[in-house]
Amino acid sequence: MTALKTPAPPAPLDGRTGQARRLKRRRQLGRAGLNAAGVLVFLFAVFPVYWMVSTALKTNDQIFTTDFIPIPTEITFDHVERILTEGVAGNSIWVYMRNSAIVALGTVLIGAVLALLAATAISRFRFRGRTSFLVLLLIVQMIPAEALLIPLFLNVKRLGLYDQLLGLIVINVGLTLPFGIWMLRTFVAAVPKSLEEAAWIDGASRFTTFWKVLFPLVAPGLVATSIFSFITAWNELIFALILMSDSSGYTMPVALQFFFGQRGTDWGAIMAGSTMMTIPVVVFFLLVQRRMVSGLVAGAVKG
Repeated sequence: MTALKTPAPPAPLDGRTGQARRLKRRRQLGRAGLNAAGVLVFLFAVFPVYWMVSTALKTNDQIFTTDFIPIPTEITFDHVERILTEGVAGNSIWVYMRNSAIVALGTVLIGAVLALLAATAISRFRFRGRTSFLVLLLIVQMIPAEALLIPLFLNVKRLGLYDQLLGLIVINVGLTLPFGIWMLRTFVAAVPKSLEEAAWIDGASRFTTFWKVLFPLVAPGLVATSIFSFITAWNELIFALILMSDSSGYTMPVALQFFFGQRGTDWGAIMAGSTMMTIPVVVFFLLVQRRMVSGLVAGAVKG
């Protein structure tokens, strides 16, 4: 009879192989933790928007109940229909949407041109007071807008821009311009000056060099800056309320204030109007999302 042979014990794992497996396991755990944190941040950011939209579709009984109703048990479009048909303060809701669009787009166009020119001058030219100008931009950015309300109101009246949308555009341009200059300054500085010098050697003028060489490379940063200006002007409330006396010149944030009354608050109409006010911003983000991400990343690295 032949004796049974016991199986040989497994060979010990090589030290490098075990270390590689442990390192891979740590990376997987770290990636899972980052994904979980990303999901939590996403839910934290999306939940207010979901609650706004769901409240706009709830009945008054569901809105004012003390029970927690995350999903509407009965969907209604009465709040949206009432805003679209009855309007606010004697005007159609589209009047306020139009005013907000004019102010926001005007702020973006004027602010983008001024910010790009100022950022190019700061990055490409050395002049006396350049550092003081940059510090002054930071100081202006740190001052609360409410502290500038009275002097800006007096200046707007002296310029004859009171109760005009142009006055709101000028105010919003002034509020967003310091941030736009600082942000675009980084993008312009990241463009090698040798590209402009090569264009000059080929016979291009300064304007041609600026338009065909510098502008396409700075365009992503200009888009990112324009998004900030658009959101700031679209959501601005204080100056739109103080500088406009005629209700036909109010913007959407001011129009929503009419649903707050002494006898109660019409939360259904407020949420319906807020949902309508959010749609243009979401559409704007979807149109420029890729350009915005590439612009933010490109501006953080200096070539």
